Amino acid sequence: MASGNLAQKHPRPWQQQAFTLIELMVVLVIMGVLAALIVPNLMARPDQARATAARQDVGSIMQALKLYRLDNGEYPAASQGLRALVEKPTAGKIPSNWRNYLERLPNDPWGKPYQYLNPGTNGEIDVFSLGADGEPGGEKANADIGSWQL
Repeated sequence: MASGNLAQKHPRPWQQQAFTLIELMVVLVIMGVLAALIVPNLMARPDQARATAARQDVGSIMQALKLYRLDNGEYPAASQGLRALVEKPTAGKIPSNWRNYLERLPNDPWGKPYQYLNPGTNGEIDVFSLGADGEPGGEKANADIGSWQL
């Protein structure tokens, strides 16, 4: 008899009662609130990652341009563009000490070529991406990302 009383006081796990409808509703409401707070933050992450990648690319291109200038005394002409970092220019002023400064010329994270201005409007030279929309100016993901921001 003592063993019968022990079983009633401590039911086995599979004999315990299930969750009530109210408990399930509370859990669903909490999950909904958490999803409403987290999802908007996750949606902005791809744009932030692209902007970070563009800043890193611009920084690498600027370093290559500085090496070009050290070797050749000046930056590539606007007509030669950034292509002068991967192929020796054959038009305009031909650099005397040219070497390969980049293995390849990257496109921005939105698949468009980086822009190059010599002379620049924000510095001696400007290297920039036109952002997600491919148009000058813009805000947030559409904002230009340039060497003047580094």
